Amino acid sequence: MTPRFDFTIAATDGKARTGAIRMQRGEIRTPAFMPVGTAATVKAMKPGDVRASGADIILGNTYHLMLRPTAERVARLGGLHAFMGWDRPILTDSGGYQVMSLSDLNKRNENGVTFRSHIDGSKHTISPERSIEIQRLLGSDIVMAFDELVPTTSTREVQAAAMARSMRWAKRSRDAFDGGGDHAARAAIFGIQQGALDERLRAESAGELTAIGFDGYAVGGLAVGEGQEAMFGCLDFAPSQLPADKPRYLMGVGKPDDIVGAVERGIDMFDCVLPTRSGRTGQAFTRGGPINLRNARFGEDQGPLDPACACPVCGTWTRAYLHHLVRSDEILGAMLMTEHNLYFYQALMADLRAAIAEQRLTVFANGFRAAYRKEPKSGE
Repeated sequence: MTPRFDFTIAATDGKARTGAIRMQRGEIRTPAFMPVGTAATVKAMKPGDVRASGADIILGNTYHLMLRPTAERVARLGGLHAFMGWDRPILTDSGGYQVMSLSDLNKRNENGVTFRSHIDGSKHTISPERSIEIQRLLGSDIVMAFDELVPTTSTREVQAAAMARSMRWAKRSRDAFDGGGDHAARAAIFGIQQGALDERLRAESAGELTAIGFDGYAVGGLAVGEGQEAMFGCLDFAPSQLPADKPRYLMGVGKPDDIVGAVERGIDMFDCVLPTRSGRTGQAFTRGGPINLRNARFGEDQGPLDPACACPVCGTWTRAYLHHLVRSDEILGAMLMTEHNLYFYQALMADLRAAIAEQRLTVFANGFRAAYRKEPKSGE
């Protein structure tokens, strides 16, 4: 019988790990990148094509789906998987980040957050219990605890208070999840470590979460403008504060070189809108770095987006054609650019998994950075 949730580590290389999460809807190879399906769709992509790119799991957005079409409607229509035509695992975020960043007005207290919708101004309240209820109605496979985010530029006092409240909300989220009946018997729940860039606050948060007990643990509150150096500085200690036998998920990250550096520091799971959003705006990720197809220099370039890429786009269309589509704002341009970018990200994850398994991660990572950033390799 397929387990509810089982994480195994097959190999390590330094702090990096490769393995798999087994769930009832399928296996998730780690390190894993989750394409973002904000509103029950990975923008410009059909579910089968997302899967063909190598994705084992996608992310759905609690905040957006609770507002439109509503979690209750999705539940009546058979759940998020049936609704959008994706039969593999889905992780749903808790809605906390969007409540803080997108709502016009929000008021926080111990119960939760009251806010006005960015769509129509209607008033809503989301608490840990309501966040878990929404995720249960959606039929999420991996549920995220509800937390409170504050900027990394906040005072330590503000950061400490938000972390402490997030831990109280984590316990309420866990209790609400455990009361979820059949859903709790087949789904998993992750806690979210907070504490900004402060090592002591992060350690306290990790201790509280571990005492509550979760199936996996996210490093939250990063990739919010602090910059790569500060983020890596935090990742030098934050992942190792979390249980080694559970998956570690870095929320909202990131650029390809962010992912490589985070994997080196022990992260197992990622999500980011970058490959899809960039595709829609004409940016392609390549092993030689990102390129902007709106640039006139690609107007008669008959080469593929990335000569080293095995995706259907690179095997069929030229940079010149994609330049034309992007400059003409053709829908096909957004579709093809997004498809390539998702293949690029999934190929990077496959390369990272292989490098860890073969004990050559440092060589791979340095080579990737040298090509991607056009910098010399270490020692050269």
